[in-house]
Amino acid sequence: MKILVHPSYFPSIATFAAIVQHEMVWEAHDNFQKQTYRNRCYISTDKGKHMLNIPIKHVGGKEGRQKYADVTMENSYNWKKEHWRTLETAYRTSPFFEFYEDELRPLYEGNDDALYDFNLKTIETIADCIGLAIPTEKSKKYEVIPETYFDARFLVEAKKEKDWSVEPYTQVFEERHGFIPNLSVLDLLFNEGTNTLSYLKSLSLDLKHA
Repeated sequence: MKILVHPSYFPSIATFAAIVQHEMVWEAHDNFQKQTYRNRCYISTDKGKHMLNIPIKHVGGKEGRQKYADVTMENSYNWKKEHWRTLETAYRTSPFFEFYEDELRPLYEGNDDALYDFNLKTIETIADCIGLAIPTEKSKKYEVIPETYFDARFLVEAKKEKDWSVEPYTQVFEERHGFIPNLSVLDLLFNEGTNTLSYLKSLSLDLKHA
């Protein structure tokens, strides 16, 4: 059975492992929710775990709800420049930052407006870096309980994140902060490089009991 997943901003390692290990479909008809990985990811800096947050344009109305696919990023504030500078500072000394920076930098120089599409771009870029083909199939409608897919949409939740047993790997600031599990797949890529795909394939994920 295919899994149903939200595209998120440079997804967590657990989410990317699920993408690698299963046939999957992108959820395309849900409402946007705050405080999820839809517009944030976590990296490791010299100060510890650090959130990169994409500002979004909020709509009016009583409830202020909008479809995730309709959310636009707040580009009047140059968050892209800030995010890229933060990544450079955090990972410049990592083994593989320079190896991949030419693939990643254009994401922070483009004129993307749609959050959903930008997130898919970040996922496709990582996939290109590790030699993986990413599925493009999207859901046809919103279902509270999917009939034909295994519901893995919970992976987008940042507040109620599961305690995944992520195999440790060497991180840039590990001596200072210890190993920080399940950061953005960017952290894995910059530290493990060409070993990233095999690491993701070998990760033990029990989605059904998560």
